[in-house]
Amino acid sequence: MDHGDHSERAGHVAAGTGGVGGASWGMAAKATVHCLTGCAIGEILGMVIGTALLWGNVPTMVLAISLAFVFGYSFTLFAVRRAGLDWKSAVKIALAADTVSIAVMELVDNSIIALTPGAMDAHLSDGLFWYALLGGFAVAFLITTPVNKWMIGRGRGHAVVHSLH
Repeated sequence: MDHGDHSERAGHVAAGTGGVGGASWGMAAKATVHCLTGCAIGEILGMVIGTALLWGNVPTMVLAISLAFVFGYSFTLFAVRRAGLDWKSAVKIALAADTVSIAVMELVDNSIIALTPGAMDAHLSDGLFWYALLGGFAVAFLITTPVNKWMIGRGRGHAVVHSLH
């Protein structure tokens, strides 16, 4: 192929992104569901542990957010390890692919919980707790999906992971 016939970036975009700025909403939604799954598992586990240990709101949220990152990264880490990458490369890919997505998701989700009256004091057995948590996840999904679409369209985020499949 004559490189004079195309722009510098054409043909050099991560596989499956649909071109520069051309990531599909479906791909972005799939990446967001992947991220949300890990985040939700970690966050719910952290809240259950913090509540069981009778911790206050701040340490429980710190644990929940930390576990959301751990589980979110782990989902990607093990997926890229199955693709044959060594641990060091897999960790770099997981960090590059998920950091922004998880951070946006956690910021939105925890903001919703914090701003929902009574949610911070609700117990695991209260409907308000689950309403705020699941509502926060839903809003986080809606806000994080366009972020992932933008990143994938630029060969970043989950585009890096998709190039390994």
